[in-house]
Amino acid sequence: MAITHKVGVIGWPVEHSISPQMHNAAFAALGLTDWLYDRIAIPPDIVGNSLRTLSGEGGYVGLNVTVPHKQAVMRYVRPDERATALGAANTIDFRDNTATNTDVAGLIDDLVANDVSLSGENVLVLGAGGAARAAVYGLVQAGAHVTVVNRTPDKAQVMLADLTLSAGIRNVNVRSLEEAAQDDIALVVNCTPVGMWPHEDACPWPDAVPFPSGATVYDMIYRPRFTRLMAKAEANGGRAIGGLGMLVRQGAASFVIWTGVEPPVDVMFEAAEASLAEKQ
Repeated sequence: MAITHKVGVIGWPVEHSISPQMHNAAFAALGLTDWLYDRIAIPPDIVGNSLRTLSGEGGYVGLNVTVPHKQAVMRYVRPDERATALGAANTIDFRDNTATNTDVAGLIDDLVANDVSLSGENVLVLGAGGAARAAVYGLVQAGAHVTVVNRTPDKAQVMLADLTLSAGIRNVNVRSLEEAAQDDIALVVNCTPVGMWPHEDACPWPDAVPFPSGATVYDMIYRPRFTRLMAKAEANGGRAIGGLGMLVRQGAASFVIWTGVEPPVDVMFEAAEASLAEKQ
């Protein structure tokens, strides 16, 4: 059958993305043989023109957006409430030129799928970039008590001030890791790239700072599948969950927006795992 519905992911670079494998496996499993998902490398200086081309003569239904374009695309689409609150979009639907951010759903849905309690729990977020912004937004909405730790505290304060203005997010603390580690922490969410391939020996939690006993770690990193931070959690009687589930579930949320069909998440997981195994 001819390809009549095209979607894809844009970024710079984008060759590392395993989203095509996930989505195309889901299309095949559902018999959506007229759908295709691909990668499109777009330099930062031509984002606007590229979006117009892809939505016009390119014939794309929509796109996923990865770094460094999540903020830049906001100028060319109609962002929904969530994308506006986060100041970034990762999913575009060209049929009505709207955009949203499914990173929040990806994280919270995966935490729920792993039976991680959030409401009323003390959660420590590491980082103050775009991923941390999405994490704080979603965790606060889920009822968690959130503390942010970042190498540059001023950056964390700016992030929280922005979230207060855009989404009414309040009562989130910024503290040093040494201070925060003394609290009764139930969950640590790593939103930094520290420990990501090819720097697997790095860890955002210094050995000199005691790790909270029994705490769960959710590391957004998925390559490698098991990080030094995750090892610290297990060594201190806690659970360790890698970030592949967030990647899959944010992709699944985009899939529904484009197709109107719930994808087989297990198929997407298998395709993502197979792709990572090939890269390793």
